[in-house]
Amino acid sequence: MDGRWQQLAYQTRRHFVLGGTLGLGAIALQTMTHAGQAWQSNPLAPRPPHFRPRARRVVFLHLTGSPPHLDLFDYKPELVKRHGQPCPEEYLRGKRFAFTSGTPTLLGTPRKFAQYGQGGIWMSDAIPHLHGVADELCVIRSMYTDQFNHAPAELLLYTGSPRPGRPSLGAWVTYGLGTENENLPGFVVLISSGVQPNGGRNSFGSGFLPSVYQGVQCRSSGDPVLYVSDPPGMDRQLRRMALDALRDLNTTQAQQWGHPETWTRIAQYELAFRMQVAVPEVMDISREPQWILDEYGAQPGASSFANNCLLARRLIESGVRYVQLFDWGWDFHGTNPNEDIRDGLTRKCATMDKPAAALIRDLKRRGLLEETLVICSGEFGRTPFREGRTSGGSVLGRDHYPDCFTVWMAGGGVKGGFTYGATDELGFRIVENPVHVHDLQATILYLLGFDHEKLTFRFQGRDFRLTDVHGRVVHELLA
Repeated sequence: MDGRWQQLAYQTRRHFVLGGTLGLGAIALQTMTHAGQAWQSNPLAPRPPHFRPRARRVVFLHLTGSPPHLDLFDYKPELVKRHGQPCPEEYLRGKRFAFTSGTPTLLGTPRKFAQYGQGGIWMSDAIPHLHGVADELCVIRSMYTDQFNHAPAELLLYTGSPRPGRPSLGAWVTYGLGTENENLPGFVVLISSGVQPNGGRNSFGSGFLPSVYQGVQCRSSGDPVLYVSDPPGMDRQLRRMALDALRDLNTTQAQQWGHPETWTRIAQYELAFRMQVAVPEVMDISREPQWILDEYGAQPGASSFANNCLLARRLIESGVRYVQLFDWGWDFHGTNPNEDIRDGLTRKCATMDKPAAALIRDLKRRGLLEETLVICSGEFGRTPFREGRTSGGSVLGRDHYPDCFTVWMAGGGVKGGFTYGATDELGFRIVENPVHVHDLQATILYLLGFDHEKLTFRFQGRDFRLTDVHGRVVHELLA
């Protein structure tokens, strides 16, 4: 149990009696009280994991809406041969799809595929820049999930539950490790394409963890953090005086009632004060040389995935523990030309492919990739057949599909130039090395030095963890 909760527990008669046998309760109380005081002074202080980690930090690129993996990484020549044929009944029996009913027609990819790097990773012509970093990629082609709608699938991926209320992956990581820079949040969120993630703030929230561990959303244009700047008429000295007064009032209340959120409030006020100086500096990409901006395709003052990838490198370099990027626009149903897996996918991939490849190269050049785990994923996959609503039109699109999808990772202790798992010849079923989203979560935590079964938090009478009661570490992915 966390030290601050122990401190509160020992204030109740039940725990006092239980812990008072032979005087050991008093000793335990004193120990836990000191632990609680240590947490109160700095809840984001760096903390060691369970064992030596392979990665110290994470950049998670989420392609919101879920890209068509069969047109990017999972090449199916047999599906191309059978393009336009009715989908075999054996693949439809007992299945539910978001927007498709009846017997859909198979949809072979119109993209051109080839193998790249020493590991021979299959990739399509939609992502030419990632071809150049193929030897850094660890591609999992056998991912699966339990959910076929966006918000529940995204919440399951990031919180371990399809329902709101659980802490997100970034919150768990920050809770376990703290931050390496006391002037910056441990967990930063960057959003491009103008739309919040499908799970809303729950996808980067703290759930029942203290709110100091939730993701802090920053912007790549305008004020980096809303409301962190001083209002007109208030200078930094006056702000310091006001915060000192608030700190004294909150400390009095915390000592009287012992509520952990009061300590969190104190810590957040102090962090916000320090962020006023640190955040504008680290978020100013105009400080980068022009060749770096060109490599990412970034433009100072713009709001884009390219800017956010460059900001992710700057944040990681400055000691932020976990950076989460959400990019909307990957829901390729085929309801309009932008959702066509031909030209529409080419245009959308152009906004992601170049900056993602640049991020990997930049981190490697600076000696950061080895201890930085980069992950790119959607919330589920796309069907091997045409989406039902658009099947009669000229625009090619795919429906949601939870049974198979692809995730790629780089750096942070995973094998480079490596492909893991396989689906059948039509892309309907996993036939080799299935990896559930809970397995991915367990593996990410393992790379950060945690036993996923032991990174827990007591809430409502039981210990919760990110992977719930599931998950296994996929050791085959580790370098």
